[in-house]
Amino acid sequence: MRRDHFELAVEHVDWVDTDGDPEKPHVYIDFTGSEDRLRERLTGGDDELLAAEETDVAFRLQGDHEHDPEATGVVAVTNRLTGDFVLELNEDADDVLRFIRAAREYGRAADGDGRYRVEIDVHGERLVAYEKETFLVYDAEGNLLRHESLIPPGVEL
Repeated sequence: MRRDHFELAVEHVDWVDTDGDPEKPHVYIDFTGSEDRLRERLTGGDDELLAAEETDVAFRLQGDHEHDPEATGVVAVTNRLTGDFVLELNEDADDVLRFIRAAREYGRAADGDGRYRVEIDVHGERLVAYEKETFLVYDAEGNLLRHESLIPPGVEL
C-alpha cells in the first residue's frame, strides 16, 4: 500500500499550548485505497480485526529534528504479534512530536483507558479505533529515543 493513500489528521492537541482543559488527543488515519487490502493487514490469525493490544504505533525520524525544522519521518502501525507493517505514512516531525507531548500531558492529567485514540478509516468510514498508551520514536538510525517516546510507567523495553 502506498503512503500517499493515507491521510492523517489530529484533534485535541492545542490545549497543551494554551493551558486549556485536558482532552484526549485523537489521530485519524484515512485510507483511500482498497478496503480489502487494508482489512487483510489489520486481520490477525483468528480472522478478526486486530485489537489495540495487538498493534504498535511508532514514528521513525528521517533526519535530526532538533536541528532541522523541516525534519520529517514515518508514522507506522504494526502488528505486534508478527511485526508486519499494517500501514506507513510520511509526516512532519514537529507535528508528530507535538501530538506525543499532548498525549503525555493528557496521561498525567487524567486516569483512563489510554493516553490517545487512533481511528483508522477507509474512505471516511471507521474500520477500527484503538485506545493507546505507547508511541515509540526512533531516530534515523533506528535507535529508540526514550525521551521523545510515550512509554507508560512500569513498561520495560
